Amino acid sequence: MKPFLFIAAIALLAMAPARSQALVDPNKVAPEYREAAEKRRAEQLRQRECALKADLEKVLPRDCTAFLNRCLDTMAARQ
Repeated sequence: MKPFLFIAAIALLAMAPARSQALVDPNKVAPEYREAAEKRRAEQLRQRECALKADLEKVLPRDCTAFLNRCLDTMAARQ
């Protein structure tokens, strides 16, 4: 039993922490890709804003995808 616990502890310590996707920084990409990076960053900001709205409205996890899709659609319609 002790070897199993030892191996499990080593495996847990060796795992890298999961992180969310970082925002794209258009200034750190090559000039030919800067326009695409700016569009990606704008999309990431819209997604984060909708995720924050979902958290504030306490949307259930099962309804979160539908909420985020509706939120992104309404944001796209406004533009």
